Amino acid sequence: MDYKKSKAPTNTVTRNIMDLCKDTGNIYESVAIIGKRANQISVEIKQDLSKKLAEFASYNDSLEEVFENREQIEISRYYEKLPKPTLLATEEFIDGQVYFRDPSKEKDDE
Repeated sequence: MDYKKSKAPTNTVTRNIMDLCKDTGNIYESVAIIGKRANQISVEIKQDLSKKLAEFASYNDSLEEVFENREQIEISRYYEKLPKPTLLATEEFIDGQVYFRDPSKEKDDE
């Protein structure tokens, strides 16, 4: 998912519980799925940010010199303004973009 182009809100939104448990039939299962997806998104965002900030890393052992790089600050601000991973994951779940399965239910079907 391209989290940069997501239409997820940047602040907390009250959700209808019935919309969340529509696909799974259980609100707790839905929250667990959203939580796992939020962790995946968080790791993806962190890796992306670390990769971009690594370009600015200076490998000097001197603690006296601190460089303020304007581009680095802008990148950090951009990532701070992105919606939180939980909001992105909730939006994906409601839109039906998250694949999930329950192995225990699959065994019962056989």
